[in-house]
Amino acid sequence: MAFRLRMPHTLVLMSTMMVLALLLTWVLPAGRFETVRNDSGAELVVPGTFQRVSDPPRLWPWSLLLALPRAMSDAQDVIFFVFLISGVIAILQKTGAIDAMIGFVLERFGNRWQLLILVAMSLFAVFSASFGMSVEYLAFVGVLVALGSALGLDRIAIVGVVVVGYGVGYGCALFNPFTVQIAQRVAELPPGSGMWYRAILAGPFFLIGFHHVYRYAQRTIADPSSSLMVGVNLVDVNPSHEYPRLNHRHLLVLLAAASTLAALIAGIVWLNWYLTELGALFLALGLVAAAIARLSPNDTAQAFIDGATQMTGTALLIGFARSIALILEDGMVLHTIVQGLALPLSLAPASVSAVGMLLIQSLLNFFIPSGSGQAYATMPIMAPIGDLLDIRRQVTVLAYQFGDGFTNMIIPTNAVLMGILGLAGIPYARWFRFIMPLILKLLAASAIALIVAVAIGYQ
Repeated sequence: MAFRLRMPHTLVLMSTMMVLALLLTWVLPAGRFETVRNDSGAELVVPGTFQRVSDPPRLWPWSLLLALPRAMSDAQDVIFFVFLISGVIAILQKTGAIDAMIGFVLERFGNRWQLLILVAMSLFAVFSASFGMSVEYLAFVGVLVALGSALGLDRIAIVGVVVVGYGVGYGCALFNPFTVQIAQRVAELPPGSGMWYRAILAGPFFLIGFHHVYRYAQRTIADPSSSLMVGVNLVDVNPSHEYPRLNHRHLLVLLAAASTLAALIAGIVWLNWYLTELGALFLALGLVAAAIARLSPNDTAQAFIDGATQMTGTALLIGFARSIALILEDGMVLHTIVQGLALPLSLAPASVSAVGMLLIQSLLNFFIPSGSGQAYATMPIMAPIGDLLDIRRQVTVLAYQFGDGFTNMIIPTNAVLMGILGLAGIPYARWFRFIMPLILKLLAASAIALIVAVAIGYQ
């Protein structure tokens, strides 16, 4: 009998990573840096203050079970945002406006899926590079899956448009307030400085990402059996492929949705809105859409509940993702990992150390998936090491930016990634096979960009 390896369920994979995190707390010595709070209240580590903890907390298997409810609580803003978004999208689908819009787009653009990939990916990259958007893209997944499926794209290609777009945007961000500006502030650099080099890099890196998604889409459209989603049971988003005609009620619903997205962007940029305000904004959209379409209260409520119910598995995955970092924090080995990875850099030449910083930041992103959290934890250490090796601090920030941004597309501890995959029904193992080659390409290009940056004295 032939042996066939089966990839584990994503929840099993996450549980395994939790166990590995627990084992690391047994193997690695506990340690911590002294920390101080900056003007905004964020904790920064103090370089050179790492010390072993003589009496660290001991974690046992019971700690795995305790970590999960706490992780769910820590990630509750993302979890409930996913529930709210899914419920509102279900209401919009109930009005028929989404199906009517898809039918209208298909009539106008036919099967030009290439245009969808290029335009949508460009928008996601620009919004991430400038405003630091990521969680907000959860609201787009359902519509893009429906539209992309109608054009013949498989779900990995569709999600690639979103994730690769925002991943490249974060990696080459011009002035992302959640990553670049925080890292520059910690490294004592002028906000937004060095933008010229990042702007030059943005084009080539975007083309690398676009080419990867485009080639996969082209191959799967020509030969559907080559899709990485073969064998995955999915609900057909448009089984009949019969779209209603776009009428005035549909137009009003779509106008309300467009106004909501405009308010979302304005709120993020000028009013510092985050998930609580955005969730309320989408709830308002659901109520307005139901009123325009004259849905009964019962039909509206049922549609909302049905949409939210479908996201239960996704919500669990988000909580499991957070629990991995939580276990490492509880065991007090997170700072040990940072210290152990950063120390060897002081022994290497400048160009090698710059590439080493990239690899270390990429690895640390698994343990500290928050971009701002990673900046506060690592930049106070990396910047002084760079000074000793004659590496400009702008190069150190760039290495952090590449490591954080690009690996966001693959690390299973990234709650946004797991939420998007869950919304689209893509098993993490299938996504890994698609995205890993792109990550290797981007890291290779990043290494070259960092070596050039060291050579030209980028600042």
